Amino acid sequence: MKKFAFAALATALTASTAFAGGPVIVEEEPAPAVVVAPASSGSLGGGAALAALAGIVVVAALASNDSGSH
Repeated sequence: MKKFAFAALATALTASTAFAGGPVIVEEEPAPAVVVAPASSGSLGGGAALAALAGIVVVAALASNDSGSH
């Protein structure tokens, strides 16, 4: 009778720990999407910046030109 009780106790203990918590389900997370924005040359653009720089140079040259005699 002790052998039967011991076998029943051992079966009950192993069964309760074997099925505790249910199955473990591992889901892979999807990789984040990488969005590449087109390269911009600023709000003015490359041509407008060069034109503004050239205008500043011309205005500076005209302002520094000393055409009068003192």
